[in-house]
Amino acid sequence: MTVTRNPSNTANSAVLVLEDGRLFRGRSYGARGTALGEAVFATGMTGYQETITDPSYARQLVVQTAPHIGNTGVNKDDAESRRIWVAGYIVREAARRPSNWRSEMSLDAQLVEQSVVGIEGVDTRAITRHLRERGTMKAGIFSGEAAARSDAELLSEVQSQRSMEGSRLAEEVSIDVQYAVEPSDHGWEGEPRFTVAALDLGIKTMTPKHFAQRGVRTVVLPANATYDDVTATGAHGVFMSNGPGDPSTADTQVALLRKVLDAGIPFFGICFGNQILGRALGFGTYKLRYGHRGINQPVMDRRTGKVEITSQNHGFAVDAPLDGPVQAPESRFGRVEVSHVSLNDDVVEGLACLDIPAFSVQYHPEAAAGPHDSAYLFDRFIDLMAAVAAAPAADLNTSINDEENN
Repeated sequence: MTVTRNPSNTANSAVLVLEDGRLFRGRSYGARGTALGEAVFATGMTGYQETITDPSYARQLVVQTAPHIGNTGVNKDDAESRRIWVAGYIVREAARRPSNWRSEMSLDAQLVEQSVVGIEGVDTRAITRHLRERGTMKAGIFSGEAAARSDAELLSEVQSQRSMEGSRLAEEVSIDVQYAVEPSDHGWEGEPRFTVAALDLGIKTMTPKHFAQRGVRTVVLPANATYDDVTATGAHGVFMSNGPGDPSTADTQVALLRKVLDAGIPFFGICFGNQILGRALGFGTYKLRYGHRGINQPVMDRRTGKVEITSQNHGFAVDAPLDGPVQAPESRFGRVEVSHVSLNDDVVEGLACLDIPAFSVQYHPEAAAGPHDSAYLFDRFIDLMAAVAAAPAADLNTSINDEENN
């Protein structure tokens, strides 16, 4: 690549540099400076606030395929976590001003407030096509003075950063101190039906709310919680959330889950939690070429034949056989089958254990993608906890199979 100085040295200039040397020049959006991470694209036409506050996007530069972003501003009620987690933000055309009765701040202002570097005025369709052809890759956004350096210097900084493969990020986005979400705070009358211990690997705000609306108390635990921490909550079930990073690094969480499964405690996992269940059962994981990200991902429930329109954000997947049921590689956990598959590429989208009370999905049932196609999974988990609580040990397998077939 020819070493040149960027043609514009104005404070408003910005450039997106991809690992393979492709450059896209535009204007600064949000904070000015440098943002490094993995370039990925998200295909949702709406819901940008949910996207940027999803902890699963930690250390990623998100390309929004929808051309107009920021039209409705941002507000505190729609945030899915305590802050913006995207490392950088890439849009074609940013709204000049928000127009919505719920708006409390412009998206641009919030990006500045939280020091998130972005770029606008770039061809996001061309960027997306490039990532689809070449796969997700390291990238950097440089604006203001940072963009005035030579292209060669910028590319070198991009290429020298850590890869997403091998990155352990769940502990970076998780909480430090546990907290509880009570059903009584979300319209439930009466005593809680169950208590769920939820491991925060990058949990979104709506997940405990879904449990609370169904009468379930959720105790949210840090990502490094121990089995003793889980049992100390008096949990009737264990939940593992979505989150960022490479599941091959989640040895601590895999070891915890195996203790949970050995104890016969009902388990439900989503996204990163699905990958952890896969590893706990003895399956491997692998990195997808460009991942699944957006609120329009079609998934088939193989048991019912129904298709759900799901919200997803993952760059890794479970490597499990689609023809099942099969004996889990960790044989003490019995039989398992792939319960859900992606209709785009046959990626594993769910696992169901047939001899122990555990299941998971790769997508986000707390999100309103379909808009409520996947909410039944919370009810399925509650029914599973009820079945395990009511069934004598000798009848446990029958209860699990009955529940899984409903």
